[in-house]
Amino acid sequence: MQLIDWIVLGGTLAFIVLYGTYKTRNNKNVTDYLKGGNSSNWWTIGLSVMATQASAITFLSTPGQAFHDGMGFVQFYFGLPIAMVIISMVFIPLYHKLKVFTAYEFLETRFDLKTRTLTAVLFLIQRGLAAGITIFAPAIILSAVLGWDLITLNVIIGVLVIIYTVSGGTKAVSITQKQQMAVIFAGMFLTFLLILNYLPLDISFKNAIELAGVNGKLDILDFSFDFDNRYTFWSGIIGGTFLALSYFGTDQSQVQRYLSGKSVRESQMGLIMNGLLKVPMQFFILLVGVMVFVFYQFNESPLNFNPSAIEDVRNSKFSPELNALEVEKKVLDQSIKEQQILYVHSENNEQRKVISDDMVYLNDLKRDLRADTKKLILKANPDAETNDKDYVFIYFILNNLPRGLIGLLLAVILSAAMSSTASELNALASTTAIDLYKRNVNAKSDSHYVKMSKWFTLCWGIIAISIACVANLFDNLIQLVNIIGSIFYGNVLGIFLLAFFINYVKSTAVFIAALITQIFIIYFWYINLMPYLWLNLVGCLLVIFIALLIQFSSKK
Repeated sequence: MQLIDWIVLGGTLAFIVLYGTYKTRNNKNVTDYLKGGNSSNWWTIGLSVMATQASAITFLSTPGQAFHDGMGFVQFYFGLPIAMVIISMVFIPLYHKLKVFTAYEFLETRFDLKTRTLTAVLFLIQRGLAAGITIFAPAIILSAVLGWDLITLNVIIGVLVIIYTVSGGTKAVSITQKQQMAVIFAGMFLTFLLILNYLPLDISFKNAIELAGVNGKLDILDFSFDFDNRYTFWSGIIGGTFLALSYFGTDQSQVQRYLSGKSVRESQMGLIMNGLLKVPMQFFILLVGVMVFVFYQFNESPLNFNPSAIEDVRNSKFSPELNALEVEKKVLDQSIKEQQILYVHSENNEQRKVISDDMVYLNDLKRDLRADTKKLILKANPDAETNDKDYVFIYFILNNLPRGLIGLLLAVILSAAMSSTASELNALASTTAIDLYKRNVNAKSDSHYVKMSKWFTLCWGIIAISIACVANLFDNLIQLVNIIGSIFYGNVLGIFLLAFFINYVKSTAVFIAALITQIFIIYFWYINLMPYLWLNLVGCLLVIFIALLIQFSSKK
């Protein structure tokens, strides 16, 4: 990184932190601090909801997911627009009518204190873990690529977020998320345009799309019922709907975003905005990853995108084997480039079919070389991370983008990390303050609860940083966060659906059913019984069924 990159990176982050702190310095009561004074308009809510979900993991992992596996991951988001409509019609009017600070307050009104407390604790567990991962995700990757100290990065990201979240609460989160989303969108669009510019002069965007399609990267829809395939149309439209209902309807990190709305209508419009824009946004981010794949069809790419893993092999006795693989891959890269150009300039369909088969075969050979490299990495360092999906995009940024823009893209990644983490800390503090502390410590002044909310924000920030410092990299970071959510979300959604629609079921039945369901879902995940998206549906239906069964048995 050059001086200009450091200036862009430091200036962008400093502006966001200082602006958020300054604009929200006068929050005086609980409503101002936890609900932003109910002053947010619909587009602020929409951007804030999108920014909360779009963590650094989205911009690090999603392009790498598309690079390796194509556009099929977009199916994961197909249920989101459906969920937005349901939440706008059912959840938002009820939350505003009850004037709740958290989603879980409603559960005490409908059931009892123990059900409210259990649901709040389930949220605190899964969101506390997720907050640590959202800090750890960019830190581990930037540490490996740039050589920065991992612990220091975790602390820097966490402290920056804590500064303005403790100071300004919900309003600071919403205000800074607008700036962060502006940085994110600008950075991603510039990167996309530069990738197209880096392709050979005679390769148009249409040609690039054709080449991506030939190599299987544009296979978006999968209508199979194959449980071995995580991302299908059905898992997205059914499992994705239940996940989105749980996340946006019952997760305080999202509920708090639209509880700050001026009115029910503003909150509803904000969520509908998210429903309309989220799938196209994810499609675009995946498309960036596909374009990175096309770029590397004309340019040499590493055998593994994690530079620290490759360095481990170079410094070991297996270095000659790595060199041999690199020589073999260099020849393959040249052959692939020639085939891509031949395909684009060929107008004979039969000839194109032969060339496309050759391209697929050559890319399969390159995939085999990458697999052999992973084996070498593990031989050199059994503890090394061989899965490089999360490193693809950052490697491309650092090795191909012009100076200055590198700083901007790093600011995009860190802004996304700060944005999502701020929402999570804000929600964790709100839930702790309102659902646990205030419910059991009464007759205190408004200023006391604001003060305690700030202390809880600080405490959860320290916990998140601590989790980040001991976390380990997973198969794919964006999957890890969704897996953590899927283990808890279905159960929580089922509790809320029982509260909304089935008056017959009482508190004791729901409480026992929730405990049993959570044990079952954790076990199902542990034995890998089904793709994680389906855990949301199974958890939701299971808690409803068990609660009905217990209630019926007790009546009988």
